[in-house]
Amino acid sequence: MNRKLRMGMIGGGKDAFIGAIHRIAANMDGLIELKAGALSVNPEVAIESGKILFLDPARTYTDYKTMLEKEAALPESERLDFITIVTPNFAHFEPAMMALDKGFNVVIEKPITFTLDEAKQIKAKVAETGLTLLLTHTYTGYPLVKQARRMVADGVLGKIRKVWVEYPQGWLSRATEKDSAGAAWRTDPKRSGKSGCFGDIGTHAANLAEYISGLKIEKLCADLNIFVENRALDDDGAVLLRFDNGAAGVLMASQVAAGEENALKIRVYGENGGLEWAQHEPNTLLVKWLDKPTEIYRAGAGYGSYQSSYAIHNTRTPGGHPEGYLEAFGNLYRNFAQTLQAKIDGQTPSPESLDFPGVEEGIRGMAFIDNVVKSSQSTEKWTTFEL
Repeated sequence: MNRKLRMGMIGGGKDAFIGAIHRIAANMDGLIELKAGALSVNPEVAIESGKILFLDPARTYTDYKTMLEKEAALPESERLDFITIVTPNFAHFEPAMMALDKGFNVVIEKPITFTLDEAKQIKAKVAETGLTLLLTHTYTGYPLVKQARRMVADGVLGKIRKVWVEYPQGWLSRATEKDSAGAAWRTDPKRSGKSGCFGDIGTHAANLAEYISGLKIEKLCADLNIFVENRALDDDGAVLLRFDNGAAGVLMASQVAAGEENALKIRVYGENGGLEWAQHEPNTLLVKWLDKPTEIYRAGAGYGSYQSSYAIHNTRTPGGHPEGYLEAFGNLYRNFAQTLQAKIDGQTPSPESLDFPGVEEGIRGMAFIDNVVKSSQSTEKWTTFEL
């Protein structure tokens, strides 16, 4: 290709945290440019946001349907290549389906939809159109998460027996719904869905457990809690997991762990050793052995045969230069962009470029929410994980 990919955005106007993150990530490698946007349901905010981002006024829209209709009618030399959707959960499905129908590839925030049935409809639409969808499970973009995944897949740890994953936050320890727009929609069943904490961050933890281990959750036993008075959705919980190879797991997520920020951490143990990764120290991977000292892997450093091409592909700086959340997010966009570029050029994307979450992860995320809520409400000890 001899041009940048053209991106349109739905949601993510001024003062929207995740919209700004998406734009930074998309801009990081110079492969993408934002050309159009329906950035808010509030027309004034949508127009002002377009001005702040220096969008062409003719391509700053006050509703997404008008944007998709008009952008789809443009000549190929001006037409958008993909649409990024950064709205609350309840407003994912219709824009995504319309974008795919209009021939646009899609980037979408997680969880992918409001319900599992909607996620399945999006899967069918992606298959029908042959288009590409990126679901932004950010933590899969870290180089050492990819290193950990390859080491497990290569059998370095032996057969996996145990997975511990935790995601404690403290920002909803008090009833902040009246003061924070982000807290308000995340705790509202009409906008967030049937789960609060586990829909928001529990899905991240489950996705990371399956991504690194290479296993699928088969059964679970869940306990969800609401600690803040008058809150409508769970703000805490724990789940026992059973994976498809017989491995056992424990998943904890909480948004009332006072004092915690985004303390995502995972430990995976096999017959021969284990590994440990934490988002607070994302450039370090600990590999632990039964019969020798713990090894410390660092992003950007060379480790001979154990250095994964996937980790190398997603490492941006030499060792000692910290890479974090924004770079991991940027890796998702870069891999997505490289995949689209290859498809446009009639080429086959590299396996490293294709390594990003998509509609299958979206379906499993929605199924995880459904199964956790079902298990928590059930008198049965274990619930079969149903898709």
